[in-house]
Amino acid sequence: MNIRSVGIIYRRELGSYFNSYIAYVVIAMFLLVTGYFFYNLLASFSVISFQAQSNPMVGRQHNLLNINETVVRPLFGNISIVMLLMTPLLTMRLIAEERKSGTLELLRSYPVSDIDVVLAKYFACLTVFFAMIVPTLVYPALLLYLGEPEVMPMVTGYLGLVLLGGTFVAIGLFTSSITENQIIAASVSFALLFCFWLLSYSSAFVSAGIGKFISYIAINEHLESLAKGVVDSEDIIYYLGLIVLFIFLSLRSMESKQW
Repeated sequence: MNIRSVGIIYRRELGSYFNSYIAYVVIAMFLLVTGYFFYNLLASFSVISFQAQSNPMVGRQHNLLNINETVVRPLFGNISIVMLLMTPLLTMRLIAEERKSGTLELLRSYPVSDIDVVLAKYFACLTVFFAMIVPTLVYPALLLYLGEPEVMPMVTGYLGLVLLGGTFVAIGLFTSSITENQIIAASVSFALLFCFWLLSYSSAFVSAGIGKFISYIAINEHLESLAKGVVDSEDIIYYLGLIVLFIFLSLRSMESKQW
């Protein structure tokens, strides 16, 4: 791996995002939808708090007056779903566009390796993802200003979102490496992500042992643990393992296409 080559391709790829409307449109859509979810969660909490002032029994049974349980945890769940929908729009062009236009072969004519290309494109897309997720920090900032939520679940929740986003980008990079068509790349990425997401709902219909295994490989189960403020090395290893796996598969896919 050549660090200089990775840096050059990274800057080129990042420029292609922000010199077009792709990054701006996806980020704007993401913030619009997540902002809508945050407003609704906060409005619902405000209504429950107002009702509890006149009737103390309201919200006690289900701990509805806990801002972390009512606003913070559902917010992370909603943000992760929007990420699942938006990330394939960022990743679909990574390698598929290069292959269709023929610039991938031109890129290979320079002294760069496939691992340089794969890592540069991964980190460029991950940078755009960070640009998309950082503005949402205003949501916990408002909660800290308006109320007294627990800080640790918000910190670990954002750690979970970063790891989840890195996994989504790695999966999208792989699907983009297996086709020349960006629509197909986005569709396959959606399908894979939804399969990983929906696995947790199947654990109730199988035996306990198989159900435990399915719950472990379900991608959203590990985010829920982090959103509770629990940092388990098992969750971090799971996400890092998936990132490494799909980057490796992307590299193998590029090598197989070359042969």
